[in-house]
Amino acid sequence: MSVSRRGLMKGGTAGALSIALAGSLDTVFRTSAAADTGAGYGPLVPDPKGVLDLPEGFSYKAFSAVGDPIAPGVVVPGAHDGMSTFKDRHSGNWLLVRNHEQGGSGTKTVAPAELTYDPAAFGGTTTLEVDLDGNLVGHRVSLAGTATNCAGGKTPWHTWLTCEETEGFGAQTKSHGWVFEVDPWGRATKPEPIKAMGRFAHEAVAVDPQTHVAYLTEDAGGPFGLFYRFTPNIRRGVYHAYQAGGTLEAMYVPGLPDLAAVDEAGAKFRVEWVKVPDPEAVTTSTRKQFENGKITRSQKLEGAWWGRGVCYFVASYAERGAGAAGDHAGQVWRYDPRSQILELELVFKPGGKFDGPDNITVSPYGGGVILAEDGDGEQFLVGTTRKGEPFAFARNAFNGSEFAGVTFSPDGRILFANRQSPGVTFAITGPWHKLVED
Repeated sequence: MSVSRRGLMKGGTAGALSIALAGSLDTVFRTSAAADTGAGYGPLVPDPKGVLDLPEGFSYKAFSAVGDPIAPGVVVPGAHDGMSTFKDRHSGNWLLVRNHEQGGSGTKTVAPAELTYDPAAFGGTTTLEVDLDGNLVGHRVSLAGTATNCAGGKTPWHTWLTCEETEGFGAQTKSHGWVFEVDPWGRATKPEPIKAMGRFAHEAVAVDPQTHVAYLTEDAGGPFGLFYRFTPNIRRGVYHAYQAGGTLEAMYVPGLPDLAAVDEAGAKFRVEWVKVPDPEAVTTSTRKQFENGKITRSQKLEGAWWGRGVCYFVASYAERGAGAAGDHAGQVWRYDPRSQILELELVFKPGGKFDGPDNITVSPYGGGVILAEDGDGEQFLVGTTRKGEPFAFARNAFNGSEFAGVTFSPDGRILFANRQSPGVTFAITGPWHKLVED
């Protein structure tokens, strides 16, 4: 994205988060001396290679970097971003589906015509096979011709929804701003947009595993973006299910035109849903199809995930100077589709040691989380303990680029993460069980 403060997360995250996790995030933002609490895995040890500083006992493997060869005439594209992990039922290895946040420039994502949507677009996804020790077995392009593939989400039927965070670019030969579905095994992927899910600057998507209703965030301005609900016509959890169509609606909280106006955790609101007149935005952007004051907007809607039967979504920050109704460094909202109640779980204040967390994943160790920073200054992977104590788990020692795509392997042994620029993927292993709680 063009701004440095990208928000709490963008997608490709673990599926089950709890209230305790949200409390951990609150501490991350409120603790100014977060790295000195004594929690975590100990101080970071400078990397002799100047790539990734980690605590003692931890190590990393770096692979699938931008420009690395994949096949004759095909190289790894750039701008590594959102990512999720799948278990390969045949080899027993891990499959990583990884986004590339490129629009009309960069190191182009190249694939055969049957996997390419718009030849003028440079984004897409790659799929990596990694063995149980974190070694790259192989990588391939799994979708090409899409633009600004930022975040996304994992479906209950084990596919990856990759989201375009754009409404188009000058050289395009097809429309952009869609969601595409990627089969990690490469058998069923088609470069076809899921048009019923809307055309807008998508960030992330979270899917209710019971109803298969999807909730989507929009990161846009002039006016600010919306929070959407997509109810599919088909409720069976199979690939292409969303291609059968459905209904796209936008969230409306009467009396609350801007989520940034709420600054007290625990505030609750009853939600209404308003049908989007033209989801494909043929002439007018979806967010512009509603009058101000008759829909609920938010600056910097970013991450979304499903857990404990509710949808959590994030407004990463808001600034009055940019037209928001209030100033905050982040909000975490909780929407319960059964009661149709929206609740502000947390509101974050600026000024802590860590800033701009983006992607997020739940740690299997200690009940905390790992956050990928995309803020100002140094960039960290930030962990939290069960008690909510934040700590620096890793530091980008190479440059000031953000971390992205943070996700654990299903067995919890490996933490995968991306450095966006120059793009590279890390597999981090170590004594995870030695987490110090305080």
